[in-house]
Amino acid sequence: MPDVARYLQRVSFLLRQGRSANDIALYLPGDDAWAHLVPGKIGTMMDALSQWMGPDIVAAILEAGFNLDFVDDGVLSERARMEGGTLAVGPSRYRALILPGVERIPAATMSALERFAQQGLIVAATRRTPALAPGYQATSADHAAIRTAADRLFRGPAAPGLFVERDSDLAAALTPRLAPDLAVSAGAQDIGFVHRRTDADDVYFVANTANVRRAFDATFRVAAARAQQWNPLTAQTTPVAARLSAKRDRTVVNLDLDPYESTVIVFPAGAAPVTSPPVAPAARPPEAIDISTGWHVAFGAGGTPQEWATLRSWTEDEATRFFSGVATYEKTVTVPPSFLRGVHSVSIDLGAPKAIEVGGPRARVQAWIESPVRDAAIVTVNGRRVGSLWCPPYRLDVTSALRPGANTIRIDVANLAINDMAGHALPDYKLLNLRYGTRFDPQDMDKVQPVPAGLFGPVRLVAARATAPTR
Repeated sequence: MPDVARYLQRVSFLLRQGRSANDIALYLPGDDAWAHLVPGKIGTMMDALSQWMGPDIVAAILEAGFNLDFVDDGVLSERARMEGGTLAVGPSRYRALILPGVERIPAATMSALERFAQQGLIVAATRRTPALAPGYQATSADHAAIRTAADRLFRGPAAPGLFVERDSDLAAALTPRLAPDLAVSAGAQDIGFVHRRTDADDVYFVANTANVRRAFDATFRVAAARAQQWNPLTAQTTPVAARLSAKRDRTVVNLDLDPYESTVIVFPAGAAPVTSPPVAPAARPPEAIDISTGWHVAFGAGGTPQEWATLRSWTEDEATRFFSGVATYEKTVTVPPSFLRGVHSVSIDLGAPKAIEVGGPRARVQAWIESPVRDAAIVTVNGRRVGSLWCPPYRLDVTSALRPGANTIRIDVANLAINDMAGHALPDYKLLNLRYGTRFDPQDMDKVQPVPAGLFGPVRLVAARATAPTR
């Protein structure tokens, strides 16, 4: 848990620095949501807004390589102003404003949108253009004024606005007018990002939301001399190879992210652009020592160690089928001096996660992978705690703790409490319900059964050779 909390602490700290660098202001159609609320079936305003905007508009913006904030009539009328061709709202600067299928809009907002568009803001409407003034007392003349203003903005031959018939076409309509903040070469729908800008740096938090590995070129809308990659799991910072795009106004970084892995790319401000990457990968592939066999495994505090020839789930043995807690895996590994010679780093690798079928839109939120360790591990090398593994990638740098010759490696693995629960009779609520009535329905009791636990591997020590400068 301390390592989980440190990850959250680092990311939360980073994403509070500077100011948001989102490009898109997405208009909330509040008057449309109010107008379509049904007496007796009134839900939340958030649900009403989501239904009116539709399921595709936010995804279309994100997959186009932009990020967004929401704005409403109050923000546009009271706080928004044009500044240097962008829409300024407090410290935020937006390059485009999107109306998602808006039908009703106040005249003051419509007038502001026309003014913003004439001053250089990209104003786009999807699916339809506004046609009605809001409110029960709105007259035919009020509605006509909205339609006329919408035609001037979106449909005339010299219209400054942009009309897009389908949300799915929004990216194609926006990108000729506005370069994506982050464009990826493959799997755009799976890569999410947050961009913060400080006086000194551009900071991008990038996450792979898929249950499979993604390797891709990431093109950032920054012309930078250098870039750094920050690991929010370990706090390690390293220089990363970067190159200018063909237009020389953007920087390309190759990223390789495991399922659900996140990283941070930082571009320091104020330096001249580079024309080639500073380093190149070495030709030699990583070397590995397989240490999957011959572990001594002890269950619980004071448990007697058992020698396991191969790794397996605890649930395969009747004695540990319902065990919930911590098991200690320990063995001595001999590392040849040649294995450590000239290496950049050595990692212990517990194995690669395997993707499983995603349960669909109504499925509960979970990581759709089978991990090589169930469900978390703390790694100790030669008596020194080197870290924990609880999410992809299941690799940990052990360079500083490893030495030539004999090394004692210990891995403490903890599983879930459901296995212990499955080994006991489930609660019977009949008497409780008879006395107090049925106050709740136990959920998913049919799923109370042992789940795989332990270390599955293959477990390896992997040596990465130092990289060489390019010429």
